[in-house]
Amino acid sequence: MNFPKRLLAILALLPGLALANEGGVALDKAPDRSNNMAALQHGAKLFVNYCLNCHNASSMRYNRLKDLGLSEEQIKANLLFTGDKVGEMMTTTMKPADAKAWFGVVPPDLSVIQRAKASGAGSGSDYLYTYLRTFYQDDTRPTGWNNLVVNNVAMPHVLWELQGVQKVVMKEVPDPHEHGKMIHQFAGFEQVTPGKLQKLEFDTAVADLVGYMEWMAEPAAQTRKKLGAVVVLFMALFAFLAWRLNASFWKEVK
Repeated sequence: MNFPKRLLAILALLPGLALANEGGVALDKAPDRSNNMAALQHGAKLFVNYCLNCHNASSMRYNRLKDLGLSEEQIKANLLFTGDKVGEMMTTTMKPADAKAWFGVVPPDLSVIQRAKASGAGSGSDYLYTYLRTFYQDDTRPTGWNNLVVNNVAMPHVLWELQGVQKVVMKEVPDPHEHGKMIHQFAGFEQVTPGKLQKLEFDTAVADLVGYMEWMAEPAAQTRKKLGAVVVLFMALFAFLAWRLNASFWKEVK
């Protein structure tokens, strides 16, 4: 096989290799919430109520939530549970030693987790959107929960009251690599007990939460994009004027 063909073969395998790095689970596309202030405000509320109990977001201050259209009074009344002032960082009151004793590992800081989880299998938002919706009951785990994206996950299902309890359904299929051997393959989820939200409502809530975490990873993202568009337009105009000036100058020389 010559070099161009080998290169094409390697490029064709890259998506599969990236998917394997994510545990072989196809990631669902996360809905875009970047321009939906109401959804981002709801996501911030979910983050404070369900994530900030164990995780830090030590690069984010509460008063930055004013960029989402919230007043200082609204932040104090509805979102400021772990601090006294809106200028404080979003940190948990849980001690790292206690977290390691309970979960076996200190929960990671979530300030830029959306960016950290991006891969060839999908964006960081796709990863989080799939991860938070694929917890299932597993009595063999210390927390009683497992996850389809992260096998043997240490984190409990903090959103279980909203989603309810579900378990995995497996089916036997022929092993594509070994003739005559059967393997178990994921076939879906079965709802054991209902949650406070219907499936579509829960998916929407998770999308709002993930949208907030995407915003939190770079609060100035929309400003950066708008500024980038202005810079590109300015450079295009400058290039046009320089081109016409150059043509006028050399016209006189000739």
